[in-house]
Amino acid sequence: MIIGSAEIKMHIPWSHSLKEKRMVVKSILAKVQNKFNVSVAETGEQDIHQIALIGLACVAPDGNTAQGILDNIISYIESITDAEVIDIQKEII
Repeated sequence: MIIGSAEIKMHIPWSHSLKEKRMVVKSILAKVQNKFNVSVAETGEQDIHQIALIGLACVAPDGNTAQGILDNIISYIESITDAEVIDIQKEII
């Protein structure tokens, strides 16, 4: 059993309040969880209205599968939002 995790940092330049940021983040979290059935949550930067930090984790039978799942999720997130992905940190354990 292999665990894949990723932390995705995004910039939301049009967000002028925490309420606007929360709407964007909640939408991303719900869509990712429904499509991929992985654990996903906002993991940091909750007090900054233009930066979102999203963490996710998956379980896979091997490292290549875990890497593929993470890559698919990251591509999906980039396709469903106008927020700019500014940093991605992945770890396969």
